Amino acid sequence: MMNSAGLELPVQVSLERRRDTRFGITGKKVTLRMPVGVPPEYIQQQLAELQVWVDKTLEERPALKTPFLRKTYRTGDILVVGRRRYMLDVNLEARQTHTAQLVGDTISIRLAAHSAEAQRTRSIKTLLSRVVAGDFYPEIRRRVLDWNDRTFRRHIKSVNLKYNHSNWGSCSAHSNVNLSTRLLFAPDDVQDYVILHELAHLVELNHSDRFWSLVEQHMPDYPEKERWLKQNRTKCDF
Repeated sequence: MMNSAGLELPVQVSLERRRDTRFGITGKKVTLRMPVGVPPEYIQQQLAELQVWVDKTLEERPALKTPFLRKTYRTGDILVVGRRRYMLDVNLEARQTHTAQLVGDTISIRLAAHSAEAQRTRSIKTLLSRVVAGDFYPEIRRRVLDWNDRTFRRHIKSVNLKYNHSNWGSCSAHSNVNLSTRLLFAPDDVQDYVILHELAHLVELNHSDRFWSLVEQHMPDYPEKERWLKQNRTKCDF
């Protein structure tokens, strides 16, 4: 973790089969990629240089700060997820835990007043994701099963909808289809692409040519959906 421009930035250090050292800011993390076998003092030197590079880069390209900014939620705020709108009711109380529930179209959030503000902010994000997932789950599960019936007709053990920042979805060898709640911010046709993508993994677990042929067979314009996800990934979050 490093601090820059008043933000906390996760840092991922990778030792790879490469000849050079690279700095990067991708998604919600700062990356430092170095050759395998470099000595510890070299790593420390590069971390110091990385700090200088990040400070300069964020100053020159302020748009890169957006993914790292923490959203704040207050009573009366409206959370828009797809075509659904939720009124937020946020309260600090003398309690030990944070809770949230959906009452009509209002998400009622109860936070432990003794907790730190940064911790409450993180908790609200988690609570919102869980509540919204519960509200959307019946529809998402139905769409997954519908796409499966129309395409591959494979056994699905479970459909899961939960927060995941690292990917939009996944499919396990045990036939579990997992989708990120971040996907709920995307248009329906983009959601359908990710659903189809994961269902295709029930046939091909890798990303072979055969896998992509299966996807293209049922959604010829899938590259457009891929582009949308890449261009809008920072907008799809709680």
